[in-house]
Amino acid sequence: MLNRTKISIVVIIILLIICNIFLVYKYRVSQRALEAITSQQEINTQVLSFTQLFMAKVLQGAQEVSFDDRLQLENAVRVLNDQAIFTAWQTFTRAKDSAEVQRDFYALFDLLLQKIQF
Repeated sequence: MLNRTKISIVVIIILLIICNIFLVYKYRVSQRALEAITSQQEINTQVLSFTQLFMAKVLQGAQEVSFDDRLQLENAVRVLNDQAIFTAWQTFTRAKDSAEVQRDFYALFDLLLQKIQF
């Protein structure tokens, strides 16, 4: 009888160790997933912040964009640290006529929307 009790205790301890290993594994997997979600949320926040600034300074502005506003937009696009958005921004700012401005605006705006992920 004493031998059975010892075996039962050993089996229970082994099961508890296995459960702990499994729970630690699940915790680590969940932690990585949460870090990925947090990282994407930060990217979304930065892209939305730039988009709002872009809308306020460029689209809703009644006059030509001032040097300070353009500098603010340039710094905001650099903070994103996204080469595709930066390239689209440079293409937009180098447009020569209204047709190019419109085309490049839609390309930039579409790219900004694509970068936002849920």
